[in-house]
Amino acid sequence: MTRSIDYGNLMHRAMRGLIQEVLADVAANGLPGAHHFFVTFDTMHPDVEIADWLSDRYPGEMTVVIQHWFDNLEATDDGFTITLNFGDNPETLYIPYDAIKTFVDPSVEFGLRFETQDTAEEPTTEAPMDEMVEPENEPETDRKPADVVSLDKFRK
Repeated sequence: MTRSIDYGNLMHRAMRGLIQEVLADVAANGLPGAHHFFVTFDTMHPDVEIADWLSDRYPGEMTVVIQHWFDNLEATDDGFTITLNFGDNPETLYIPYDAIKTFVDPSVEFGLRFETQDTAEEPTTEAPMDEMVEPENEPETDRKPADVVSLDKFRK
């Protein structure tokens, strides 16, 4: 078998590194301007740490908003910890980068989508598709859809 470059996994690692860098900066300096994030993640990922009542309420995926009130944000090499307020009930969450499905900053029309592949496919050379991400509970706005990079086309 011939050795090949796994562009899909390389891009996923680079995109997760981007998220880590952004969150580390926000942890150190706060959110600049109108920036805010919608982070959708797999609540069933084995390394996700959330309260039982949250995983019961969101058994597949959950979208959190990092905007007005958050505390104890810490970005590590593998994931991030953050305390968010759920109806006057602060909860600490640990979200590994591998559990993230989408990361969107609608203030600048930026978004990333991580797609998993359940079946093996032949590699393709098609370019990634631009897709619109609709985070759960995002207020209606007059903004244009975010450009999202989908890397599924590059995976083996």
